[in-house]
Amino acid sequence: MKVLVVGLGVQGRKRSSLLGKGCVASVDPQSVDATYLDISEAPIDSYDAVFLCVPDHQKIELIEYCIQFKKHVLVEKPLILKDPLELVELQAKANSVGVFIYTAYNHRFEPHIKSMKDILESGVLGKLYMVQMFYGNGTAQLVKASPWRDYGMGVVSDLAPHLLDTLAFWLGINELEDIFVRSHHFETAAPDHAIVHADLNGVAIRFEMSLCMWRNSFYCDIIGEKGSAHISSLCKWGPSVLSIRKRVLPSGKPSEDLIELEMPDPTWALEHEYFFTEILNGAQTDFSTDIWIAETLRELEIQL
Repeated sequence: MKVLVVGLGVQGRKRSSLLGKGCVASVDPQSVDATYLDISEAPIDSYDAVFLCVPDHQKIELIEYCIQFKKHVLVEKPLILKDPLELVELQAKANSVGVFIYTAYNHRFEPHIKSMKDILESGVLGKLYMVQMFYGNGTAQLVKASPWRDYGMGVVSDLAPHLLDTLAFWLGINELEDIFVRSHHFETAAPDHAIVHADLNGVAIRFEMSLCMWRNSFYCDIIGEKGSAHISSLCKWGPSVLSIRKRVLPSGKPSEDLIELEMPDPTWALEHEYFFTEILNGAQTDFSTDIWIAETLRELEIQL
């Protein structure tokens, strides 16, 4: 499948490299390496799909253009509009002409995150009590130097969509109740650290996000009545460890199974494969998770 990459920032260049010869051209008005300055300059019959690696405010107009010319779209997360109903209308437009639009959340293809979904679906942990996740990196100064990044919700709009999408991947889309956020501005104008608490059908939910974590970090703890499951690190920062602990009653040291992976980040290539396979299988555009994430972020924005 022939792909046009729009936006040659860090993500656009990475996706172009992974696509290899599948990337037939690129668009970026500010890059000397781009084939074209504007998407309208690319011949319509020269590509089948578009990878949109652009700032949030440019996404919808470009998606509309792709729908007009029946081009499939992979768009970098998040896909958020002030009015979620606009996404419903966009979804209907795409499906009416057979265009598949996919919002890229590559962490769904992280091996241990996929395994955690299997663990939760198996019921081995019993009734769930708590899900907590931490996601942090040390990009505060890079964000501070970028006028279009250091604004608005900051780290919440940057990293919370990944955590919310992961939660939806594991437990499905359900309304988060009693949601509360506390944020800090340690080095940036917009929040660079935030903690979110919520309730999901009786399960305590806790997210923590930071741009002031000097070693890139991801971990999660899921606690249930019969045991717990834990992830430490992502493959790209490896080694990544998944541990499953079986509760000992009435108390005591649990038995523990450990799975450790040390490998290059497989998620981007797996996501590309998923995207192309879904197109071949005639998948329809489904923005239900994007709408849920947008509505949840809107609740958080009121509190920031």
